[in-house]
Amino acid sequence: MPIIAVFQSPTLTRQKYEETVRKLTGGKRSRMESTADWPVEGLLVHAAGQTEKGFRVVDVWKSEDAFRRFGEKLMPILKEVGVEGAPEIYQAHAFVSA
Repeated sequence: MPIIAVFQSPTLTRQKYEETVRKLTGGKRSRMESTADWPVEGLLVHAAGQTEKGFRVVDVWKSEDAFRRFGEKLMPILKEVGVEGAPEIYQAHAFVSA
């Protein structure tokens, strides 16, 4: 089953999200628009946006292994741009896509 990762932190802002995306895409994008934008395979869904409690990112990954490979690329960048915290991670009980 897929893995769901939800990330929200007081240190995550839209500006830091965009900076992170630029670093992940070699400066080509400021927001993810296609699974082809990702540095590793395995992403099923990505959504990011502002909530009343701050900026939130929700990803769904094909497997724990795919998520781990992405985390190896993402975590050093988050540290570099000053985003702290860890995502809430759990296995999907059900997953449906259009």
